[in-house]
Amino acid sequence: MLSDPPQTAILLCTYQGQEFLSAQLDSFATQTRRDWAVWASDDGSSDETRALLEQYRQRWGGRLTVVNGPGRGLTANFISITCRSEIQARHYAYADQDDIWESDKLERAARWLDRVEPAVPAMYCSRTRLIDAAGRDAGMSPLRAKPPSFANALAQNIAGGNTMVLNDAARRLIVRASGAGADPVLYDWWIYLVVSACGGRVHYDPVPTLRYRQHSRNQIGANTRLLDRVLNAQQMLLHGRVRRWNDSNIAALNRLGDAVTLPNRRVLEAFRRARGRSVAGRVAGLYLSGVRRQSFVGNVALFVAAAARRL
Repeated sequence: MLSDPPQTAILLCTYQGQEFLSAQLDSFATQTRRDWAVWASDDGSSDETRALLEQYRQRWGGRLTVVNGPGRGLTANFISITCRSEIQARHYAYADQDDIWESDKLERAARWLDRVEPAVPAMYCSRTRLIDAAGRDAGMSPLRAKPPSFANALAQNIAGGNTMVLNDAARRLIVRASGAGADPVLYDWWIYLVVSACGGRVHYDPVPTLRYRQHSRNQIGANTRLLDRVLNAQQMLLHGRVRRWNDSNIAALNRLGDAVTLPNRRVLEAFRRARGRSVAGRVAGLYLSGVRRQSFVGNVALFVAAAARRL
């Protein structure tokens, strides 16, 4: 039976998703945790995406609601649906249109989230199993060996948005952060930053909870090979993309004021100051701030980026 409100609101964002959408929707129906409802925010699809959603809406009735997205891309769509006040649940699970969920995905997330005091913001995420466009096995996402933290979140995002499940306290925190004028580049990185900055709990599950489809139209893909990660680090250094993202993230986090814990405000300020110093000062300041990525290769790239003023 579906309660009112449901235990879990699945927040699905779609755009031109007709090719793989049915497989994802079918995987929701296999969940061992049955008390869920889907809110689908479509960002102006002109293919058969809306027709497919309508078919499932008729089949599922009250389990599926379709709304119009803001038409400004993936991140804006996910932030928009997160902030819709009519969506109320105990947990909020983000969903891409082209993955396939394992049947225990919601069960694993709920088991951990329910151990956290409801007033404490909490975010669950997991490793993923990679598949190609035809659904064939293509490996695994990188295993994150170090625990999540705000110092890590300032340097990288370990939490794929398609694996994220938030409790209601975390959702309310994201709504507050979005109302403070934030304009994040990547919604999942922003959520990891906000929850960890404000004293929330973040859990990374090493057990894959979904099959993450890699295909030519992925807006965000998975860098699994060492070569991919090295090339990604080169892009970071050469184009200054991460520096611009950090400028935006730091400004948005500062607007949260006292919601950021005092220890994390100190980390943020140390990171901010380090970015503005001379070469030696940038490297030393970064080291003293404690901001780190998860891997040795990632940390080498981080300190090189600091020295090159690309961080």
